[in-house]
Amino acid sequence: MRFVSYTVERTPGWGLVTSDGRGVIDLNGRIDGADNLGDLVERELIAQAKVFAHLPADHMLADLTYERLLPWPRKIFCIGVNYGGRNAEYADTTEASFPSVFVRFPDSFTGHNRPLIRPAESPQLDYEGEIVVVIGKPGRRISIDDARDHIAGVTLGNEGTIRDWVRHAKFNVTQGKNWFESGSLGPELVTIDEIPDFASLRITTHVNGELRQDDTPATMTYPIEYQIHYLSTFTELRPGDIIFTGTPTGAGARFDPPVWLVPGDTIEVHVPEIGTLINTVADETT
Repeated sequence: MRFVSYTVERTPGWGLVTSDGRGVIDLNGRIDGADNLGDLVERELIAQAKVFAHLPADHMLADLTYERLLPWPRKIFCIGVNYGGRNAEYADTTEASFPSVFVRFPDSFTGHNRPLIRPAESPQLDYEGEIVVVIGKPGRRISIDDARDHIAGVTLGNEGTIRDWVRHAKFNVTQGKNWFESGSLGPELVTIDEIPDFASLRITTHVNGELRQDDTPATMTYPIEYQIHYLSTFTELRPGDIIFTGTPTGAGARFDPPVWLVPGDTIEVHVPEIGTLINTVADETT
């Protein structure tokens, strides 16, 4: 199953994508205890959506304005410097024994087909295409072998970053990672039963049609199942928690000179089994 969050004619909605991939079955008011897609995941009600899969579309996807996929996830973890070759992009190439982890806030993300916002304080808006895991079952000290059982589904992310602000202090990237709607999430939540082994996926990021990132989770230093194991050691993972699992080499900061995103750019993050997340860029209005 595939789910989306949206507005249509200024009315918020969320629902199940039809089997032909062209429409959406509005689930608002059809599942007790779920007022949005976040509720459906957090209250472990995804299976209840199957009974509506045969219904005709209430809206066409082309008519929707996509919203942030999960409105207000509780915890958003991000894994840094994880794909093959990423350490070589940094002056300090020391191999860490554990993954780099930082957190983001929900309102630092927007939805599919919406602009990433470049703030007035910096022109250094950069892209980071990522595979994003959404937790569907709670757990502490989850074993690597059991990790996949705790995943509700998978989506895509653009972990947009204001580069100069991640360097304002030592051991600290929070400021550069949490500007309003500087990143994106979506377009669809694809349930884990439709996702093959993560190592077989391939993620690409294009900017204005130019291929910038191209890799597979098979090169990750810390595989997605390990990330779930590691994070659940120090905190309980809860349904609706999100993990941005890392970005491949090729972000704009690594060009010489760096290539920052500017208004008019289009960024496409693509995994065939998950979909394509598309965003433009706009300056923040004050």
